[in-house]
Amino acid sequence: MTEKEKRKFISELNSHNCTDFYYRYMTIMITDGVKFLCETAQCFWFADLIASHQFNEKVKHEEFQVYNLKVNPDQTALVTIEDGNGRILDTQEISYTDFPLESMTVWCIGKVALLPHEY
Repeated sequence: MTEKEKRKFISELNSHNCTDFYYRYMTIMITDGVKFLCETAQCFWFADLIASHQFNEKVKHEEFQVYNLKVNPDQTALVTIEDGNGRILDTQEISYTDFPLESMTVWCIGKVALLPHEY
């Protein structure tokens, strides 16, 4: 993605400040914003990761989950899953990603994945 495309992507991503529809995605629901994120950045793997962690014993009992994706310069990444109070529940390393941004945060509240500004 060029810098111009990234700016447009971020602008469009930030325009999702609520949701009109919820979409069933595996074990979770996703909002318009998360659907836009996954389609535009071609990162349904991020939604897969969130859905799969709903079976993780360290994570599944938390009603409020924060998924922080941090992309490294070598295109590896780390997803840190927190409880919303800074307590790390688990992490997952990503061996390769072409995700266009350096970082992204998605919340999962009551099995609904949403962008923080959609709350």
